[in-house]
Amino acid sequence: MTSQTLLEARKYEETTETLIGKEDRPIFHLSTRTGWMNDPNGFSVYKGEYHLFYQYHPYDSHWGPMHWGHAVSTDLLCWRYLPAALAPDTLYDKDGCFSGSAITLDDGRQLLMYTGVCEEPQPDGTKKGIQTQCLAVGDGTDYEKYPENPVLTKTDIPEDASQYDFRDPKVWRASDGTYRCIVGSRPADGSGQILLYESKDAFHWNFKKIFARNQSRFGRMWECPDFFALDGKWVLLTSPQDMLPQDFEYHNGNGTLCLIGSYDDETETFIEEQDQAIDYGIDFYAPQTILTEDGRRVMIGWMQNWDTCDLHMENRNWCGQMSIPRELSIRNGRLYQEPVRELKQLRHNEVRYQDVLVDGICSLDGIRGRIVELEVEIEPEDKDALYRKFAIRFAQNEIYHTKVSYRLQESTLKIDRKFSGSRRAIIHQRRAKVAAADGKIKLRLILDRYSVEVFVNDGEKAMTATLYTDQEADGISFMADGKVRMNVVKWDLMDE
Repeated sequence: MTSQTLLEARKYEETTETLIGKEDRPIFHLSTRTGWMNDPNGFSVYKGEYHLFYQYHPYDSHWGPMHWGHAVSTDLLCWRYLPAALAPDTLYDKDGCFSGSAITLDDGRQLLMYTGVCEEPQPDGTKKGIQTQCLAVGDGTDYEKYPENPVLTKTDIPEDASQYDFRDPKVWRASDGTYRCIVGSRPADGSGQILLYESKDAFHWNFKKIFARNQSRFGRMWECPDFFALDGKWVLLTSPQDMLPQDFEYHNGNGTLCLIGSYDDETETFIEEQDQAIDYGIDFYAPQTILTEDGRRVMIGWMQNWDTCDLHMENRNWCGQMSIPRELSIRNGRLYQEPVRELKQLRHNEVRYQDVLVDGICSLDGIRGRIVELEVEIEPEDKDALYRKFAIRFAQNEIYHTKVSYRLQESTLKIDRKFSGSRRAIIHQRRAKVAAADGKIKLRLILDRYSVEVFVNDGEKAMTATLYTDQEADGISFMADGKVRMNVVKWDLMDE
């Protein structure tokens, strides 16, 4: 039985989406149907389609009581909206249906596991949201909440863990056919941890162990965990809050963390071996992954973060978009990520230049646009006189531009959008360490109206940023301090 709250949300989104013109949306990044979007939820393959749910407040372009928005795709790039899947309409989730995941049951139904929030008055007069884990089951469009919700409560967490920071379940099928899920948690020390639960039927769950401990190494609360095998290793992804910077690997505020290690299947123990950031740019948070039917591990993230989400476009009744889905691999002990190969199907109008000498500022005929893919390879003109800096400016006119620049001596790549048209003094620059053997570096830029994603050296690192520059600013130029030889290819990326 569909609740009145959900029916009203569905009616509202169906009406309001007509006020958003196709030309006001990104082309191949999923944006919210209307209102507000944050974390990806329930990223899954079901009945031959990719399903992506998302944290959703349809009634306002700012964060509010969380629903689950819903979209499907056959290629991870062209998305079709379905009606909102969940609304805060029961006592245990009346203040929000927070993040979660999805799997397919043996009987063919799709199971959603999510965090329900119910605010509780505190002695000081404030309110805090009690967080529990809940289930809903459906057919890919309509979902019914489990009558015995919530299935995990404060009685299912360690004694010193907070019931107010207990969220974002990621569920999967174990090799023996039973089920596991991990949930973000906060112990008494204020740091983050990941809890592991087990179930025989995906409906009745038991606490198994503390799966991973932060111990104040990487921020505080760990949100939105994900765990999977990849290229002979095991990977734990999470999004820590309140991070302190560590050189250029991690930055202040809300960030992303990848732990690579091994896994003892018998004791269900994850052994950390290496850590790194997932994305080194400004706007990327709460990623979630799937295993595609052809065996690829694909990740998508919220293309924003809590320290920058006040950057809104004026006179727009929507806010929020997802990153391009990214294929993951482990190479040289690191997590690599590249845009899904389906993106190549959108390429047309190729423009190619080889062996261009860049000494100062230059532009090239046919290299411009705001919905484009750009591949750039550079090397020094003279190995005995290395260049000092190389930069690409895009979304550019006489007033605006955003820039990606590389300083060879410092081995730093910077993304900088301070001249993109923002009137807010939020974060506009981030840097990452990138080693360039003999001064050679390869950059791949994906632009889609309101964003840029930069992939370095075939996916070794990624940097993401939103930008709301006027669409008329579509210039692209190159700059070198010192002489550089450049190869460049540009494709337009329109879904024609």
